[in-house]
Amino acid sequence: MLYALLCYNDEAVTSAWTREEDAAVMERLGAVHRKWARQFGPVARLMPTSAATTFRKDEQLVLDGPYAETKEQLLGFYIVEVEGLAQALDIARDLGAANPGGAYEIRPLMMFHPGGEAGDDGQD
Repeated sequence: MLYALLCYNDEAVTSAWTREEDAAVMERLGAVHRKWARQFGPVARLMPTSAATTFRKDEQLVLDGPYAETKEQLLGFYIVEVEGLAQALDIARDLGAANPGGAYEIRPLMMFHPGGEAGDDGQD
């Protein structure tokens, strides 16, 4: 089963990390990535919300910056292929131990292939 592990944290905190602090977090995350290498699919680290552009569909309006102002921002996400929610939670716990603060939202994925069919198992 495919899950997205959405990584949230306070961007003001993570953006204030020194290069050394950031490198230390990335090194700890690297250990988790190696541990769960067979389960990991794509991983994305998002640029800061200050680099975001929002398209508000109701008003057909394009705005600089993030859609919502919240204490924690979506900083990136993992796609994992696991046996079920319990294993996804195990991975999120390991990631959380490596990366201080914030939260991981674990959400099952339903694959969508434009021009094809949707399915909930991640299999083509």
